[in-house]
Amino acid sequence: MVKGVSRRVIVVQSPDRRLFEQAIFIMREDAFTTEGVTADQVIEEARRVANGYVRTHSGWGKRVRKLTPSIFMALGAGFMGLVWFLFTLL
Repeated sequence: MVKGVSRRVIVVQSPDRRLFEQAIFIMREDAFTTEGVTADQVIEEARRVANGYVRTHSGWGKRVRKLTPSIFMALGAGFMGLVWFLFTLL
């Protein structure tokens, strides 16, 4: 069903085509009038959001989220043990 409503959209090309081709952001009608933002600021924010999505859903960010709190605790304890060991040698 097609409505006769006009919407403002921002289309951002994906920085990594493995996840998605484009991100489409639908603007609020009063975004430019009440918030006092420029079109360039809105486009930069849309790009930042798209890049953040790609960063968290691929590569290192995805692997870090799979780690459990106990693994983080063990890594932190190991790091602190190494720091303590190095300072006792000096």
